[in-house]
Amino acid sequence: MSFIPILRKVRQQKPLIHNITNVVVTNFTANGLLALGASPVMAYAVEEVAEMAQLADALVLNIGTLNSNIVESMIIAGKAANEKGVPVILDPVGAGATSYRTKTAERILNEVNVSVIRGNAAEIANVAGQSWRIKGVDSGGEQGNVVKLAQTTAQKFNMVVAITGQEDIISDGIRTNIVKHGHILLTQVTGAGCLLTSIVGAFNAVEQDRLTATTAAITYFGIAGEKAAMMTDSVGPGSFQIELLNQLSASNLEDWTTTHLGGTKIETV
Repeated sequence: MSFIPILRKVRQQKPLIHNITNVVVTNFTANGLLALGASPVMAYAVEEVAEMAQLADALVLNIGTLNSNIVESMIIAGKAANEKGVPVILDPVGAGATSYRTKTAERILNEVNVSVIRGNAAEIANVAGQSWRIKGVDSGGEQGNVVKLAQTTAQKFNMVVAITGQEDIISDGIRTNIVKHGHILLTQVTGAGCLLTSIVGAFNAVEQDRLTATTAAITYFGIAGEKAAMMTDSVGPGSFQIELLNQLSASNLEDWTTTHLGGTKIETV
């Protein structure tokens, strides 16, 4: 599967991605979406989130830094997006680390029709009602069958589930893809996963097949990470983070993939 057709749509249509995200990653997320070719907006106030969500082409809800006002804004925005048929993407950052985070993720899933959820294995397990270890916002390691976890969670909530890690599992409960791209440096800069969630939003804004859009977004991001790492392997994570933005704006990643990797590494199970 090629990510190029959907990437071209993103760059042609420049979808507006409404992010209610955490304060740690706001700037990086906005710059990453701009590099991709999408149009980011960050609107949090309860007085305007419904209007903004209905103007947007996708809504991204990220629970990385929570307070009661932000939670209410997410619920209001999510319901408004549902009314207009705008896809809602959820990143349950740190779900399972505290009861507040877990309950917030559960509330969003109960009150909002979420199209795609993207997180690590422990986060997804905890919102699905399983107790997998998590330390802060990092997974405590895989503690079960991740493919089965993605499939059963997708079936439970009737949405696409993306579990990202050493290999990325994307499932709609019937179809399941495994993406084998990425680099360890993506885990050593703040906000890489959060940016990926917003890129998933951008791809879903222009493609209605949620599994296809999400798989393409994760593949593209992983390959961009691989090339950024190759370009900065003698420098360090600071340079890698900047180079990742450069690679997200590149137009030759498919050619690079064929030349250096022998093609995209996607397995259907």
